[in-house]
Amino acid sequence: MLHKFVYHNDRLVPIDEVRLSPGQAGLLNGWGVFTTIRIYGGRSFAFDHHWHRLMTDANKLEIPIGWHADTVSKHLATLIDANRVNNGCARIYFIYNKVGYWISDESEPDVDLILYTADLPKREGPVRLALQPHGRYAASPLAGVKVTSWLQNVWMLNQAVKRGFDEVILLNERDEVAECTAANIFCVRKGEAITPPLTAGCLPGVTRAVLLEIGVEAGVRVREATMTTQDLFTADEVFISSTTREVQPVSEIEGHKIGQPGGLVTTRMAEAFSRYVAESLAKTDPRLSK
Repeated sequence: MLHKFVYHNDRLVPIDEVRLSPGQAGLLNGWGVFTTIRIYGGRSFAFDHHWHRLMTDANKLEIPIGWHADTVSKHLATLIDANRVNNGCARIYFIYNKVGYWISDESEPDVDLILYTADLPKREGPVRLALQPHGRYAASPLAGVKVTSWLQNVWMLNQAVKRGFDEVILLNERDEVAECTAANIFCVRKGEAITPPLTAGCLPGVTRAVLLEIGVEAGVRVREATMTTQDLFTADEVFISSTTREVQPVSEIEGHKIGQPGGLVTTRMAEAFSRYVAESLAKTDPRLSK
């Protein structure tokens, strides 16, 4: 559920007073970028990582963002306080208004900034995953870019949920495993955690990047490698990762039971990630380290 206040450009306003126009062509065409940030104890986590990906994606889409990271970070902190968010999530959107033919002559900025917060979605227990062939096109020039054109993901997830699954694994045009609609995926074999490379067409998830970084601390070798459905079906463990899920075990993939849902490696990675979050927040607020 979205919260009461939204930050729109340079103003904190109630959500029912935010005005967006059909003349903002990027809004209706999906020409924009976004990211989802986790809020722990009233504070945003890994803002710098999310900002770097936003700027990388915006540059690829040629969106002329004039906002500075410090300004947006302060706006986000103001929004979190206004909505009294303790544990939740936030989204940062940049919408490109001045593209295409279907634009108006209204006085709109070239790029709209929209920030909002929401409750955490329920992410409980091991999840069951469906499979979706041709869910990703790795050869696309926009592969790996987190665009606001999110229909493909939402539609495929909805189809999976109708079939009784929690998420869906997207295969690319080479029948390789890419990712889920809103999570990266890892399989565990002989104590090693493997995730598809970015060349498979997956998004460079922030949680994914952290897990690749902290594997040594968890006593787990974590690496990228091309993955097939057979690798998943025969894995010792499978887990998915995202901002809202953190590290979540998988119990089933299209009727195939996974050997050890929430096994030793998944547990170690989840615990290491929790420590990383606590340490990262403590670095910016010494009170949290006491």
